[in-house]
Formats: sequence, C-alpha cells, structure tokens
Amino acid sequence: MTTFPNSPRVQKGAIIGLDPFNPLASVIIFQYNPDTLTRTITAQTGGSGATSDRGEALRLKGPPQETIRLEVEIDATDQLERADGLATSLGLYPSLAALEMLLYPKSALAIANEVLLNVGVIEIIPPEAPLTLFIWGPARILPVRLTEFTITEEAFDPGLNPIRAKVSLNLRVLTYHDLGLLSAGGALFMAHQVAKEVMATISSVGNIGGALSGSVSLGG
Repeated sequence: MTTFPNSPRVQKGAIIGLDPFNPLASVIIFQYNPDTLTRTITAQTGGSGATSDRGEALRLKGPPQETIRLEVEIDATDQLERADGLATSLGLYPSLAALEMLLYPKSALAIANEVLLNVGVIEIIPPEAPLTLFIWGPARILPVRLTEFTITEEAFDPGLNPIRAKVSLNLRVLTYHDLGLLSAGGALFMAHQVAKEVMATISSVGNIGGALSGSVSLGG
C-alpha cells in the first residue's frame, strides 16, 4: 500500500466461483494485481473456405471468442510476519486450493455418481463447474471458464508448505452463445457487450469531433 495520502485506492482483481452449496469455497482476490493482461479475440465467422456460399464472408455466427492470460503472484510473507495462524500452519495451500477447486467436481457428487453406477444406473449426468466470474474493475466483469493454469511454487516453510508462488492463468470468456441469454452468465456477458458498444460509440464520436475541429483550425 502506498504511503502517499492522496494516491487513489487501487481495486483488486478477483476470480469468484459462484457455488450456492459452498459460496466461500472459491473466492480468490488477487493479493497483487498483475502488471500485464493479454487478451486474444478471435472472430466467429459464418463462412470460410472454397465451399462457403457467396455473400457469407461477412456474416458472424456470434460474439468473438476471447481468451485472457495473466500471471498472479501470491506471497505469505506479510501473514507470516504477523504470525497469522492459517499462514504459519498451511502457507499458501488454502489460496491455491480455492483456485484449483474451480476445476474439480464436488467430492459428494462424485461419490454419489459412483454409488449410482454400482446400483445399475447407466446414464450419469456429468457434474457442472460453478459459474466463474473474472472481475477486473467495474467495467470488466465476465463469466469465464478456467481452461488451464500453471502454479510455480517458489519458496517453502520448514513444513514444505508453499509461501510464495506465481500462477499463470488461461481463461476463456463465456458468451450468451455458451450459456444462454436468459442465464445469469449470459445476461452478464450481454451487459458487458452493451457497455462496450457504448464506449465504442463514445470513442468514435470523439474521434470525429477531433478530426472536424482539426480541419477547421487548419482552414482558418
């Protein structure tokens, strides 16, 4: 935290898994916001290649597919200096577990499915992951799927609990095509798209206004 009294308070990024059965299991607030965030946006076009119909080249099947990559640092040094009981006994395991649980089916459901298989139930519905939100300020709250992450544990306490780690995250943004427009996640993405449209319009109007004022001043 900065010592300058007039410095703005920086909001923390977060990843939150919305699980009604265990709402506190997957709440990950970034200890330090990453310095960079990489976004890749791929168009979902309607037709491509020699077999596509003429006039289909400009059609879109839906919103683009967006992936987000970032690296998050986690450090238990401050908690250890305060003799925090959780940090001294487990290090960063709880923080890492909260993130990892976004990819695990619930143990109770896995056990129940195994019981159903053993009693002869043939069709088992695969478990669903919780709706996961990537929060990066008020203008970017997105439903995502955590596709992959790499944990690099860099330091350990005497009990070999990790006390410093870097986590490289790969996220795929889920759209209303993935979740359905009437779902909570689909409605959230649509709100994000509408806000993006408004910001794009503001930018275009500003660019046109700047260009016109520049041409007027040059003519004068």
